[in-house]
Amino acid sequence: MQVVYEDNHIIIVNKQSGEIVQGDKTGDRPLSDIVKDYIKEKYAKPGAVFLGVVHRLDRPVSGLVVFARTSKALSRLNKMFAEGEVHKTYWAIVKNTPRESEGMLTHWLVRNEKQNKSYAYDSEKPNTKKAILKYKVIGHSDNYTLLEIQLMTGRHHQIRCQLAAMGCPIKGDLKYGAPRSNPDGSISLMSRRVEFIHPVSKEPIVAEAPLPDDPLWQTFGVS
Repeated sequence: MQVVYEDNHIIIVNKQSGEIVQGDKTGDRPLSDIVKDYIKEKYAKPGAVFLGVVHRLDRPVSGLVVFARTSKALSRLNKMFAEGEVHKTYWAIVKNTPRESEGMLTHWLVRNEKQNKSYAYDSEKPNTKKAILKYKVIGHSDNYTLLEIQLMTGRHHQIRCQLAAMGCPIKGDLKYGAPRSNPDGSISLMSRRVEFIHPVSKEPIVAEAPLPDDPLWQTFGVS
């Protein structure tokens, strides 16, 4: 486990693809438990360790996850996430290059619980939720394009679904139209940077995740 930022109220860790943030029906050990063990050992804490989950990343996605270490930070971070005061930047490797080098995507998404998949529509339909993101092309390799994405809303599989709807499925994302899976089961999407005002100290926090080990990420000449 890689800790990117840590203080008395917050801990930000770099999640590996394949890890789950919170326990689910798979019964696999979640990242939240690993972080609790780290805190318990590092600070020699007796008894149960408090750790609040304020947001999640899909299992095949890597990058930054913010946890709250105190109930005060948890309630304030929950409010900040809900009100869009936490700015998350994602990087995605996609197969096709968008027609425009930067732009805003607006769709209406509906989630299919059974399939664990979302579907995008160009106009509002019953039970849909509006989804907005901004994207920018920041790199090219021989076969792929690197996009930087800013989420304006937080919907189920939003980036994966909206990029696929644009004709640019994320590398390795079979669920949303990629032709092949990645060897390790990941998809080429990462939570690259997170920025917010600390909920207790009011200091600006900027955390950035290192690029995954996959050599493809290095081919774009970004670091």
